[in-house]
Amino acid sequence: MRLKAMILWDVCSQMKYGFYFLYGVLTVLYLGILYVMPASWRQPAAVLLILSDPGAMGLFFMGAIVLLEKSQRIPYAFAVSPVLAAEYIAAKSASLCFITLIVAFVLAAAAGMEHLGLVAAGTAFCSVMFTLLGIITAAKIHSLNQFILWTVPVEAAAFAPAVLYLFGMLPKGFQYYPVNLCLDMIAGNWPEPGGILILCLTMGVLFFLSGKSVSAMWKHAGGVSL
Repeated sequence: MRLKAMILWDVCSQMKYGFYFLYGVLTVLYLGILYVMPASWRQPAAVLLILSDPGAMGLFFMGAIVLLEKSQRIPYAFAVSPVLAAEYIAAKSASLCFITLIVAFVLAAAAGMEHLGLVAAGTAFCSVMFTLLGIITAAKIHSLNQFILWTVPVEAAAFAPAVLYLFGMLPKGFQYYPVNLCLDMIAGNWPEPGGILILCLTMGVLFFLSGKSVSAMWKHAGGVSL
């Protein structure tokens, strides 16, 4: 019940601060881009659009979300509440994944992609992975400029191999890179069992690290150890 309440609270907050409106506008823009493309280009373009945004939404928005919470002194409340860091992280991941899946389904349908189940699976993995990376980064920063600076190497490490892989410019073996596994799933290719294992292990490690980061943020809320 507590996790459900936190997810609903996050969804309401995201609606209040314009996340849904923003992604409504972006979705219309992306649909316009797809419709002016030749039909043969639409599916590859949709795959790239889904991977980079909304798939990576969590990385881009967690800085704003956490900084807003810090400005409202919300970490103080969490620090003395029974809420667990794992619940906080799960709520953030689930609420952002909800928006991500809506946009991904619209773009996939517009591009004529028939493997919607794989699109959903790849997008969900991608969304949660980037949200966890965003939480790990955002928990340590004190300004939006600082967050943007810190995310540059994360974006480079995530997207550069994916783009090179998409165009066949990486040697065999890079299909097991976590972002490339998500890319393959969005494109309609179910990965081998080893790939699923790598994705699950990646999620586990990132969830553990994000839990440590959130716990440290709450423990030192306001610059005072609790």
